[in-house]
Amino acid sequence: MVTTNLGLEHLVLLVTAALSCILLIIYYVVYFTHFSKLLFSKDAIVTIPVSVIIAAKNELKNLKKNIPLILAQDYSNFELIIINDGSFDGTKDFLKQLALDDNRVKVVTIELNERFRKGKKFALTMGIKAAFHEHLLFTDADCQPNSNQWIKLMASSFEEKSIVLGYSPLLVKNNILGSLISYETFHTGLQYIGYAKKGTPYMGVGRNLAYTKTTFFANKGFASHQHIMSGDDDLFVQEVANKNNTAICIDFDSFTLSESERSWSKWRKQKRRHISTSREYKGKFKLVLGFYSLAQIVLYLAVLSFCIITPHLWYLALAILTLKWVVQWFIIWKPCQLLNAKKVGYALPYYDILYTLYLMLFGILNLFKRAETWK
Repeated sequence: MVTTNLGLEHLVLLVTAALSCILLIIYYVVYFTHFSKLLFSKDAIVTIPVSVIIAAKNELKNLKKNIPLILAQDYSNFELIIINDGSFDGTKDFLKQLALDDNRVKVVTIELNERFRKGKKFALTMGIKAAFHEHLLFTDADCQPNSNQWIKLMASSFEEKSIVLGYSPLLVKNNILGSLISYETFHTGLQYIGYAKKGTPYMGVGRNLAYTKTTFFANKGFASHQHIMSGDDDLFVQEVANKNNTAICIDFDSFTLSESERSWSKWRKQKRRHISTSREYKGKFKLVLGFYSLAQIVLYLAVLSFCIITPHLWYLALAILTLKWVVQWFIIWKPCQLLNAKKVGYALPYYDILYTLYLMLFGILNLFKRAETWK
């Protein structure tokens, strides 16, 4: 019996070691090749005309707070287009007065009956059509620029490019949900910015995204995924972006900030919508991103299984995870600084374990869930 147990133990050790090595290699290859070369955007001064576009539905409170910050931008040549997407909270009157007070503001109004089952993509399309300038900069009504240099920095990043991917961290509470949202936002940014830096852009965030009018209409707008509620940012960027036409802007002063969801139920609903949209990604991106997440999950499951089967060798399991965290920390510490996420670097094991649990739960819950569509 002792011999049998020893044989099983050796087998478990061998399998866990081999699996851990393979998964760690996958992890390190991705980290070294995609996440270790984030740099500040180089300084430039440009004055290209820019149309800032915001779609708003019942966002009166946020508009009153954030629009003054946009109008106070240190940039001389921009217009602000706000699409009133069937609001009934007083937004219409507020925007009407705003346009009278500042000639840079242009209001596009979509009445309730006009927007029936059409959603944000229809509103954005109306705003783009109304834009006077070629270069378009997008954010949301609940977002505020991190500084008065936001437009200048995003516009400077265009240079000879037609798409600019910005970054938009979320303001969170100091609790478990806040930690999860904070790390998930950072990690998503790390991925799409890192991949774009390597020449394979696959998404952007609508809270801070820029592209040209020509690019939008050459792609026939959102036509290919108009039936899906979300995707005006990631699915669109995936269709039009490539290594030759895409730039990134991750200067701290170019960030836009917004409040995160405060309750588990609202956040879960939001994430299900986002994750279901990812099912519409191109096959190569689903494969690469899915395999990366799967490697994270399987590594933790392998270590956990090892601890259950051979609990007296717990220190070997800890050694495997420690090796993972040390190399991971070494690579992401600079991105943590660039993306204003130093707390992630300070407590990486906590965030990494929390993020793995998130991947497990939402991966299972949404594996066979289709993207929400307009019926």
